Amino acid sequence: MISQVFILSSKGDRLVYKDFRGDVGSDAVGLFYDKVTAPTGDRLPVVTTYKDVHFVHVWQGGLYLVATTTTADSPPFAIIEFLNRLAALINDYCGSLSEKTVQMNFALIYELLDEMLDFGYVQSTSCDVLKNFIQTEALSSRPFSLFDLANVGLFGADTQQSKVAPGSAAARPMQGGKSEIFVDVVERMSVVMGANGVLMKAEVEGEVKVKCFLPSCSEIRVGLNEDLSIGTSPLRGRTTRCSLSKIKVAKKFPPFLGYGAAVRVDECHFHPAVRLDDFDAHRVLRFGPGQGEQSVMTYRLADHLPLAPPFRLFPAIEKDNAGRLLMFFKLRCDLPPKSAAVDVSATVRVPKGCVSLSQELSSPDQSAELRPQHRAVVWNIARFPGGTQLSALFKLDVPALSSASMMEVGPVDLTFELPKVTASGLRVRFLRLAPAQHRGPAQRWVRYVTRSDSYAIRI
Repeated sequence: MISQVFILSSKGDRLVYKDFRGDVGSDAVGLFYDKVTAPTGDRLPVVTTYKDVHFVHVWQGGLYLVATTTTADSPPFAIIEFLNRLAALINDYCGSLSEKTVQMNFALIYELLDEMLDFGYVQSTSCDVLKNFIQTEALSSRPFSLFDLANVGLFGADTQQSKVAPGSAAARPMQGGKSEIFVDVVERMSVVMGANGVLMKAEVEGEVKVKCFLPSCSEIRVGLNEDLSIGTSPLRGRTTRCSLSKIKVAKKFPPFLGYGAAVRVDECHFHPAVRLDDFDAHRVLRFGPGQGEQSVMTYRLADHLPLAPPFRLFPAIEKDNAGRLLMFFKLRCDLPPKSAAVDVSATVRVPKGCVSLSQELSSPDQSAELRPQHRAVVWNIARFPGGTQLSALFKLDVPALSSASMMEVGPVDLTFELPKVTASGLRVRFLRLAPAQHRGPAQRWVRYVTRSDSYAIRI
């Protein structure tokens, strides 16, 4: 049973506030923000209590989504799931979840809350059910246009190689009116590399997400690699079959860049709506999605990546004659030459007490800054082409620099995004709509993205 729901910006501005039961005062908003910004050094727990009021919150899109309750036996995980569903619905209806979209669509969000909750009790969080009652049209902060070339390169149509949609195409409001479907293969990579360059840990977690703008629910068929192997089964050829008992259940597109020919995952889970009749023989997922976004398949691969990780670092740490700490880094991108990493950021831990930084970077499109409060130097690279390497020399003034202080340097944490790349090699062979259920043309888009989850290199 939920008493209040409110959404706050990172600065504490109240964007949305809805009181369902009247048993908690409006000062709860200020109390929550004072607790979440208290200088204790620790992050506020997801569930916290002040007097008789229980606060449950999630942090998404730079916003605090908060629910309060005075009932001690209210299940916290159910409230957390409600807040996550609210965030997903706002993302579906408004195109994205951010402070600007919430400000522009506050009337729509209030209407969603009225339909989702009745006197604090959850009625429905289903997009298919709610769309029958929501009358307010969403306002997009950035109109969609196929001729917007600012973010070209993420989507490609199945009929024309030259027809490319910007990355904002799938971030449109759900009530867009066009007959389109988007399939995202999104992977998150976790890597730990030793100081000698030896790979100590490698793990990939991926999901196949579908965002549907079709006027009616059609049967959709997504074909994956025919040579996809799961678990400990032998590498699969075109005539080899892999038993579904080894799976843990839960037109052509533009070429993408994978890491190898054979594709193997350790385990995979499927959305309950996915029918697996053709998966064993042909690796085809069949489902009838509703409006909005859903994850139809998740999978995991550990320790045995098809090829080497995408980045290799060559560090050199020493002390110069003036007593400054010198850090020289050569970063190599091992992606194929026609691909590139974007939004690359390397965070280097440095000793306490660093007071200034001077830098020498190998190209003008790089930048670096010292963050003393985090004891880190951050090296940013906007675009890093495959098959190239970049270097940086950092000179740090550290009072009373000693050998023990130099041992505090490292590790280096990398964050990045690899468009059109999957670390596992998973790809979509085809995306088909059942002709008997869907009439009229529908545009189909596929995107491949690999992002860093945790990429640490020891020095």
